Amino acid sequence: MDVTELLATQRDVEGLDLSEMALTDVLAAEPYRFVNCDLRRADLSEAVLVGCVFDRCALDGADFRGADLDGARFDGGGGADLRFLNAELTDAVFVNADLSSARFGNALLTDVSFTGCRMIGATLTGTRGTPFTLSRSNLTLADVSGCSFRKQEIEGVRFDEANLSGCDFTDAVLTDCRIIRARLVNTTFTRTDLRGTDLGQPDDRDLRSLAGAVITSGQAAAILTDRGLTVL
Repeated sequence: MDVTELLATQRDVEGLDLSEMALTDVLAAEPYRFVNCDLRRADLSEAVLVGCVFDRCALDGADFRGADLDGARFDGGGGADLRFLNAELTDAVFVNADLSSARFGNALLTDVSFTGCRMIGATLTGTRGTPFTLSRSNLTLADVSGCSFRKQEIEGVRFDEANLSGCDFTDAVLTDCRIIRARLVNTTFTRTDLRGTDLGQPDDRDLRSLAGAVITSGQAAAILTDRGLTVL
């Protein structure tokens, strides 16, 4: 049985090599469960993938541009340079997935959650819908400029050297997070609880950007000590 026939008759697919294949017109408009499949550089652009599961699949360079991924789940696996531009991702779930350098421009991310994900260098600026949520994920060097995290509880996220320009953290609580050398132009921290966040050694410009945030006396003392002041 060739790959096309298999995908036409089966919805649970395991260990299949689908790398570099054009799959949009091959898949049925029903949820598939891909387990340990090789989808590197596969073309899934404009595909209907509602409710599909990608379990520990290799996805380096996979093209999901314009795909309908509402309710899809990505569990483990992943890879660099995934493209989700213009995709529909309402209620999608990403758990322990490698999304390094992934591009989500103009994607609909309503109620999308990212948990335990590697998102180094990912681009999420310009996404649509209600805010997505982040937990225990690495967004070092990521571009999330203009995104809203208003009133969210964010735990275990690294924003080191990320572009947070124009982001809204109003009334958010950040616990066990890091915001070191991040870009903070026009970022809003009104009533943001940063007591559980590693701020590194913010320069004067960063301190002005953090206006309105809540920090501990220990954090304040470290900042002043770094400027040559003695705090008693």
